[in-house]
Amino acid sequence: MVAVRRRLRGADPDGAAGGRADRRRDLDRGRHPGLPRAAGPPETVFDISCFRRDPLPFYDFTRDFLGAIDRIEPTFSHRFLAALEREGRLAAVVTQNIDSLHQKAGSRRVISVHGDYWTSRCLNCGRLFDLEHMKRAAFEAPAPHCPCGGLIKPDVVFFGEPVLGLEEAAAEVAAADLLLVLGSSLAVYPAAFLPSYATGEVVVINRGEVGLPPGPRRYFVDAELDAYLAEVAAVLRGGGSAPPLS
Repeated sequence: MVAVRRRLRGADPDGAAGGRADRRRDLDRGRHPGLPRAAGPPETVFDISCFRRDPLPFYDFTRDFLGAIDRIEPTFSHRFLAALEREGRLAAVVTQNIDSLHQKAGSRRVISVHGDYWTSRCLNCGRLFDLEHMKRAAFEAPAPHCPCGGLIKPDVVFFGEPVLGLEEAAAEVAAADLLLVLGSSLAVYPAAFLPSYATGEVVVINRGEVGLPPGPRRYFVDAELDAYLAEVAAVLRGGGSAPPLS
């Protein structure tokens, strides 16, 4: 979800999952097609209690995931949002994805409601580690540990942990002149509530149905995201014509 303040504010809320069933669907929805799936049941691999007892299934997934992250490049949509932010038009990106591709594209103001791999921390002393450290540590030991002996966990939200930054995200949405909802069916809660905080216009760009009812100042585009935003970018540069809003 992208929130926009004329400075655009952006949100990509295939975002913050509430219930366990919603979160399981969410692990696959909005996932970059080049990213791996967990080998075991998500309820086990991404469960905080299971992780504390046995972190190896999660780190087996993490090694595959980190290897994929190095191979995968941000999409046009990621780069477009980062460019809008550099131009002072985009205030924030709200995302549920854990792949850090928004940051890799250059976005700086990213609210990751499911966390991500951009940072990790020791569960014992709280020491913070960056992504480059995790890329090394995950391949140097079956499960990375801090110098203090504590287990290191990426800042990804597990089952049994609260989602992150929802109040901050809601404040960004409420302050936005324009909210872009990108590539989301708005079926996963509580992030699906975020558009209800909007006081400005809301534009939803998604292929297929969305869980947001029509209303004043709400516009819907049924289109492939990268292709549509490429047309929007052309319009902003002074050429081309994007498909109409409905």
